[in-house]
Amino acid sequence: MSSPKIYIAGHRGMVGSAIMRQLIASGHPADRIVGRTHAELNLVNQAAVNAFFVQEKPDQVVLAAAKVGGIYANNTYPAEFIYENLMMEANIINAAYENGVKKLLFLGSSCIYPRLADQPMREDALLSGQLEATNEPYAIAKIAGIKLCESYNRQYGASDGIDYRSVMPTNLYGPGDNYHPDNSHVIPALIRRFHEAKIQGAANVEVWGSGTPKREFLYVDDMATACLHVMGLSKAEYERQTQPMLSHINVGYGSDITIKELAEAVARATGYQGKISFDASKPDGTPRKLMDSARIKALGWQPMVGLDEGLAKAYEDFLNPANSRT
Repeated sequence: MSSPKIYIAGHRGMVGSAIMRQLIASGHPADRIVGRTHAELNLVNQAAVNAFFVQEKPDQVVLAAAKVGGIYANNTYPAEFIYENLMMEANIINAAYENGVKKLLFLGSSCIYPRLADQPMREDALLSGQLEATNEPYAIAKIAGIKLCESYNRQYGASDGIDYRSVMPTNLYGPGDNYHPDNSHVIPALIRRFHEAKIQGAANVEVWGSGTPKREFLYVDDMATACLHVMGLSKAEYERQTQPMLSHINVGYGSDITIKELAEAVARATGYQGKISFDASKPDGTPRKLMDSARIKALGWQPMVGLDEGLAKAYEDFLNPANSRT
């Protein structure tokens, strides 16, 4: 029996490329993995997505494509964040169903949970309170992706064998990250800032916010192993840990640190030895975001890469001249 043909939407992104690496490392034939760049396939274009599925006929889909960014990008482009993410999810999930794809994995985000959710955040915190205002449009789109998967399962699971699953990663970092000075997440933004400060001999690096919010971080290759682990579970095993209308699974490291502690760790990883200060006039975002990952750990997955090791690997990736840091 040949290996399934797997379409990875977003195969050049940080998560999609990590999933591709893990698939190949596990022995999955590279010629049974399908990917398209944005230039080759605009996932916001429904007709183009439908034509792609008709032509390629994948057996499985990993939906890792998304428009992503940090606080600045989410605040600046809210219409793009909600529209493009909604369209990508709806187009891919419906085209998968229409073309006989039985198994699909949707990747969400920890920002789906309420701003003041109890910590650690359990899956049943979804839709229990107000979202963080700075990334609400993106979070709404990701919640819609979960509900798309659940709705197709409920309507077509028994009749068509549909088995569409969702995983919610905590904050991810590692090879393939986006180091743009304005539109990146906290770890790549700090790596770039501390690296440039080291090169320039700057005496001080100023970090946005008070430094007191706490965040959880997971190395992207650990997320990739979690995705393949969840995809490989039997339907019965997956359903034992989920419910038809509460079917997503958190994927986190299991502990968090303050932004101040993170900045100090990034300074160590990059070799910056100057002073670190904090601009409390800038937004902090959610006070704390720690995932309850009991579900996936009960299903047999554990993270392997600690923060210091992961930051060293991320900095090595940043220094790779083949990577764009614009």
